[in-house]
Amino acid sequence: MKAKFVIVSGSASRKLAMTIAQLLQVELGACTLERFSDTEVNVRLEEAVRGRRVFIIQSSCPPVDQHLMEVFAIADASRRAAASGITWIAPYFGYARSDKRRGRRAAMMGSLVADFTERAGIDHVIALDLHSQQVEGFFHIPVESLTAMFALADALKPHLETGPVIVSPDTGRMKMASAYASRLGCPVAVLHKERLNGKKTAVSRVVGEVRGKPCVIIDDMISTGGTIKNAIETLIQAGAAHRFLIAASHAVFTPEARETLNHPSIRKTIVTDSIPLATDDWPQVEVVSLASILAGAIRRSMTGESMLTLCEEQ
Repeated sequence: MKAKFVIVSGSASRKLAMTIAQLLQVELGACTLERFSDTEVNVRLEEAVRGRRVFIIQSSCPPVDQHLMEVFAIADASRRAAASGITWIAPYFGYARSDKRRGRRAAMMGSLVADFTERAGIDHVIALDLHSQQVEGFFHIPVESLTAMFALADALKPHLETGPVIVSPDTGRMKMASAYASRLGCPVAVLHKERLNGKKTAVSRVVGEVRGKPCVIIDDMISTGGTIKNAIETLIQAGAAHRFLIAASHAVFTPEARETLNHPSIRKTIVTDSIPLATDDWPQVEVVSLASILAGAIRRSMTGESMLTLCEEQ
């Protein structure tokens, strides 16, 4: 007998989707994804989804727009094939930083992506560590916001030294830093950061005692690594020990990030597989899998169980 749901993946998260399917003891849904010479995408579902819920597992990681269009194309194909419902599981949700207008003539891309998502026929979104929780308000459909914090905190434990301080890179991540600190039994410090433009930030000062102590810098994502670099320089100037651990949910990792994260004072960087990452030649980076969390989310979604304690139980 066929399962009441189908798991389908675009090109961004196929490996993660296959692991999730294995944990749920189902086959990954057959789906043909083609691109024409002009990069237009064409999607064809290769199995029946009529009367079944479709779970699309796809991060909108670089190239962001192409991966988003794959989500919408799979959703549209599922809707037209009479799926009973469509859930987008977004391990990494792009455009979450665009949650407000920066100028009267600026686009609010987070809101626009939410509109496209609903228009494509998606009726449920499960996202992990949204850069801005405000993005949830752009949707008129249920949005489940999960976190990798518990999994990352547990992965940090074997690497902790005596007396570490959890450091939030800005005031916006203070709540997350406090959650890490509570899980690990550590004090918290926060950096005051100012964004200069879309690529550059500046850190002005440290609030909290870091002198002589190793630090764990946490964030929801690392793109260029500029925030991490500025944080390390500021913490060292404040007297922190030259020993840092980094933890982040999303390894967006533009080309310059590798140079930054190979800083001699960084002992380990721990991220999740929300974005595919090759680490065979990068021993400083450790990857924590989200498969069990997301498999649990699918299981609870199908049984109607609460998601509240899901991340803590993995």
